[in-house]
Amino acid sequence: MNDCCSAPGLMPFEQALNQMLAEIKPLTASEEISFALSDNRVLAKNVYSPVNVPPMNNSAMDGYAFKQGAADINSLNVIGRSMAGKPFLGKCQQGECVRIMTGAAMPKGCDTVIMQEQCQQDGNVIHLQKRVTQFSNVRNLGEDIRQGALVFEQGRRLTSIDVGVLASLGIAEVTVYKPIKVALFSTGDELKNPGEPLSIGEIYESNSHCLQAMLTKFGVDVIPMGIIPDNEEQITQALITANEQADVVITSGGVSVGDADYIKAVLEKLGRINFWKVAIKPGKPFAFGHLPNSYFFGLPGNPVSALVTAHQLVLPALTKLQNMKQQNSIRLSASTTTGLKKAPGRMDLQRGVIQINTQGQLTVTSTGSQGSGMLTSMAKANCYIVLSQEQGNVQADEQVTVLPFDQYLQ
Repeated sequence: MNDCCSAPGLMPFEQALNQMLAEIKPLTASEEISFALSDNRVLAKNVYSPVNVPPMNNSAMDGYAFKQGAADINSLNVIGRSMAGKPFLGKCQQGECVRIMTGAAMPKGCDTVIMQEQCQQDGNVIHLQKRVTQFSNVRNLGEDIRQGALVFEQGRRLTSIDVGVLASLGIAEVTVYKPIKVALFSTGDELKNPGEPLSIGEIYESNSHCLQAMLTKFGVDVIPMGIIPDNEEQITQALITANEQADVVITSGGVSVGDADYIKAVLEKLGRINFWKVAIKPGKPFAFGHLPNSYFFGLPGNPVSALVTAHQLVLPALTKLQNMKQQNSIRLSASTTTGLKKAPGRMDLQRGVIQINTQGQLTVTSTGSQGSGMLTSMAKANCYIVLSQEQGNVQADEQVTVLPFDQYLQ
């Protein structure tokens, strides 16, 4: 398929992403789990509040609760105390007040709280040193959440704050989608695991470890399958095994056009390829397809290419697969501090550091060499500099689009 620019055979990034999302059918298996274990899980059902929050009118301050009348009040008789969890059970009349602590229930007859710093106590009488308006310093019943209100929608990935909200509602269990199972392996005769000695021509394998860390943050169950040699029979068996165990199979390496790149040929035998080669830099030799029981993503072997394509193409696909609502990425405009080299034909995601200069302007600086094998270009960065497919070189001080790194890269 030819694109609209000068890179024949490459599918434009947006077209590739949209085609993948159209192919993917969300998984629906769900389970009930404790709210305490729900961080980073995706809701399979809406959550409605079974209670009002707060469950009663209560004080927002340490002070004195009383009924504010039409006339100015100068002094009040103290008739009791209301503590958090130990309310005052009597009724407060006009001219009376109750010593009250933050979070304590408002006594009957009271509608206002004056801060303790704004009054002076003399025995059982307090003298108000400041006029306070009616209803001041009171949190009303249901002010935060009303009973029966929709709190979280199906498809939301729960956060640590959400876990606290669930606890505040007294919800002990939630229904979430079961995690996606992702089988992951790298291919290459030259690859060795960290800790093993290297021979001439060998390198340490980093892709699977980097990808596993990112996927774990994303909330999937990773099945690490290690390193598979550049052998067609072994790659075939690895894909068969991965397909039997996982919903998604991700490989790195072996999707290019070298003599030892077998992934594409094996995938054509076992399943089908939807597309291969995307107009993105880094990451052109990216493949998407199907195995009999799973989706397949073939990432390039170069570390930066593998990480960028996993982040920009695989994670959105997994988002749909696990029924999570797609989140729009925040894009900013910044002035580049240096010129950027770029040839038309592929969308380029260069690595940069975004910051605010002394004039309060948003600027972005390249992390330097942008080679697809230089993983340090990602480690030094906090954003992508997004250069469109048809764009050419960029001069210093030009405005460019930047995409800040999200939690999965940081």
